Amino acid sequence: MTRVLMVNGNPKPLEQSYSLRLGHCFQEAYQRDDATARFESLRLYADHIPLIDADIMVGWGKLAQQQTLDPHEAHKVGRLSDLVDQFLAADLVAFSVPMWNFGYPPMVKAYMDAVAIAGKTFQHTVRGPVGLTSGKRAVILEARGSVWSEGSGQVLEHSVSHLRAFLGFLGVMDVQAVFAEGLGIDPNQNESIFAAAAARTEVLAQACAQPLPQA
Repeated sequence: MTRVLMVNGNPKPLEQSYSLRLGHCFQEAYQRDDATARFESLRLYADHIPLIDADIMVGWGKLAQQQTLDPHEAHKVGRLSDLVDQFLAADLVAFSVPMWNFGYPPMVKAYMDAVAIAGKTFQHTVRGPVGLTSGKRAVILEARGSVWSEGSGQVLEHSVSHLRAFLGFLGVMDVQAVFAEGLGIDPNQNESIFAAAAARTEVLAQACAQPLPQA
């Protein structure tokens, strides 16, 4: 049974978010091809995603010294551990995210910080950091107001490129992306732009639902 983690990084409700609608399309198409897959949803703006703050830094230091954490430290450090375990348990992680100001919303970055834990998702070596999550796959479903995949704006695209590099750092090398872009240019074109992206999303979902070839 494949475990799919849907990471929703838009604070808007589904009906008002193109990125979340792409995620919904992905899940529906995937389940049509693989009804046994287990889906789990993580809502970055509704579920608790701790920021790396003084409590967490002090808590990690205490753990290294085998000292007792106070309740605030224990709660935050424990939540981070849960998020890492959830990420590691997934065979496929699908991010539904908007592009904001050349990158992603702050809670997406907070989640990236939460799951980048030395000794769990990557490790330091004398040859540099090594990812520990090889074999996992990821999908990025992104909505953009302007066109950033080509032309002069391409150099300012730090969303998909950043997340792809981050996942590679953790060892996730199979990363596919679909984006609906230009959604802020002409509102009359938005549904046709979305429909084209949704069609590509369904094709990607069907491909992801197929069993991986045996080595």
